[in-house]
Amino acid sequence: MIRIEHLKKAYPDATPLKDVNAHIDRGDVISVIGPSGTGKSTLLRCINLLETPTDGHIFIDGEEITDPKCDLGRIRRKMGMVFQHFNLFGHMTVIENVMYAPIKLLGKTRQQAYDEGIRLLAEVGMAGRALRYPEELSGGQKQRVAIARTLAMDPEVILLDEPTSALDPTMVGEVQQVIKQLAAGGKTMMIVTHEMSFARAVCSRVFYMDEGGIYEDGTPEQIFENPRRENTRRFIRQLKVLELRFEGQDIDLYGAASAIREYCARHELPYEKAYSLILALEELIQQILLPALKDPTILAVVEYDRASGEITADVRSNGVTPDPASSGNALAWKLLRGTVSELTFEPVRKGGYTNCVHIVIR
Repeated sequence: MIRIEHLKKAYPDATPLKDVNAHIDRGDVISVIGPSGTGKSTLLRCINLLETPTDGHIFIDGEEITDPKCDLGRIRRKMGMVFQHFNLFGHMTVIENVMYAPIKLLGKTRQQAYDEGIRLLAEVGMAGRALRYPEELSGGQKQRVAIARTLAMDPEVILLDEPTSALDPTMVGEVQQVIKQLAAGGKTMMIVTHEMSFARAVCSRVFYMDEGGIYEDGTPEQIFENPRRENTRRFIRQLKVLELRFEGQDIDLYGAASAIREYCARHELPYEKAYSLILALEELIQQILLPALKDPTILAVVEYDRASGEITADVRSNGVTPDPASSGNALAWKLLRGTVSELTFEPVRKGGYTNCVHIVIR
């Protein structure tokens, strides 16, 4: 359906896309992931020609859309774009936002556009707010209206550029559920996302972008469980593991707690797991380890195993630290034991650390 050959996009100060090659089949649902600055959004904008490629060729159904003679208006009607920031018309109601393009670009009557618009709003759970204005909606509701507006043009391909990144975490799920329904319905989609659990659940393929191109292309299982190339392995490893470093007696446990909550949300872990992990690390580090260390350096390495559902943490420290079971702080030990199903203490000789406490969260 879509074929990309040697695509390049250069700006005066950067070249995010150096040599992109890909083939996208009808019905593919592709997540585009990778570090910041690797051209993920630029790739989507080149595909629908919101950005003009510096070099290379893009074909849709065998027609080269990068040919200067191509009718861009006709081609763009084949592709819908969902942006981060909704871009709804503030002076129009929800249904008017959905009706506008079909009337102007497809020549539909107001009644046809209205009937179809209400149907699409019902699909995304927004029919009851058809007469509201965008300012009356939450961020998640606005994004669902934006998706309905895109669907109103009946595109063959839907491109979604970080569709949940501008949303409050409590609203992300409602938009993801709509996208999952579209994917299950056979729509061809490319989704730039930093929500890895969502990418894994909804997509049939994953593009990992790095070094100016599609560095690795595979199934979600292959990319997230057994990546073949080094940069992909490093990126996935960073996603799976959370490292928290503490130096000195004045440590930022509030910042650590925030990082843990973000990590658990990214992996769609229950709030109770995040709370237990935070409580365990606070008791272990603040109440047991720090009082025993004069010049502490502590590293907590948290890892979530999707297959087993287990969350573990290795807390490494320097100096002479006590076994938590014999630290003398009975209350801290009781609270710690209440949040973990397993705890072991052993000496280590690695990276300047001399002790390690291994815990498994209940």
